[in-house]
Amino acid sequence: MSARFGPAGNALSFPHRSSVQAPAWLRQLGLDCYEYQCGKGVHVGEETAAQLGRAAAEQGVALSLHAPYFINLANPDPDSLQKTIGYVTQACRAAAWMGAGRVVIHTGALMKRTRAQALETARRSLSEVLRACEDQGFGEIALCPETMGKINQLGDLDEVLELCTLSEWLVPCIDFGHLYARSLGALDGREEFARMLDRVARVLGEERASTFHSHFSHIEFTPGGGERCHRTFEDSGGYGPAWEPLAEEIARRGWSPTVICESAGTQAEDALTMKRIYQQMLSPAGEG
Repeated sequence: MSARFGPAGNALSFPHRSSVQAPAWLRQLGLDCYEYQCGKGVHVGEETAAQLGRAAAEQGVALSLHAPYFINLANPDPDSLQKTIGYVTQACRAAAWMGAGRVVIHTGALMKRTRAQALETARRSLSEVLRACEDQGFGEIALCPETMGKINQLGDLDEVLELCTLSEWLVPCIDFGHLYARSLGALDGREEFARMLDRVARVLGEERASTFHSHFSHIEFTPGGGERCHRTFEDSGGYGPAWEPLAEEIARRGWSPTVICESAGTQAEDALTMKRIYQQMLSPAGEG
């Protein structure tokens, strides 16, 4: 197996009205995964989701789904937990309709508490979320807690990996742009990428680590808060992180992650650029 590449949602260049046509368009480009966006709520119906799933299966395009942004595992309020459970189970229902194997979820905000306190709350909340998903028949869908881009959010790499130790059905969504932004540009380059991937393997084991979920884009950040906005590969200004050293590190390890590009509007084109660079790295001498 090798890494899969595709966009988060539809690029500005997507020529169709319905996402049902996305898998065929992506396959024509040379991409092989697609993350359906439900960040503002799960509004897709069963019939449309099933049509998308059939189209994806025909084209060999793997589907994932991004759950609503409103999820906050770190909020200690019981009512908030019930809302979070609702958002996640709604996302899993839509994912099941379309045959998506992974659902990406946000971790939440610190809410003026220590990181340790927020993480402990998130652990308890995620345990309840997992129980609800299993009770409703969604136990086969992997939930992917995402590393977050703002400094005041829960979700650095260690925090996400800690959450993923709760169940083998949890797969980390490592957003390298977010980690770059929250570290104010420090988490970039071959040495840092190697260190991060080594950490994933130590915590979760090599087999589980090798199929991690990922988001990647160039990110603009502010010194005080972290992530400001997503950029494209063509944007001038020296935005990071760099893809080439990460592609080289993934290829060297023989890992097969799902890599979703979140560039601002050019996510399909940039995903294809990422795939081409990765393929060049697959040969030990960089020849093929």
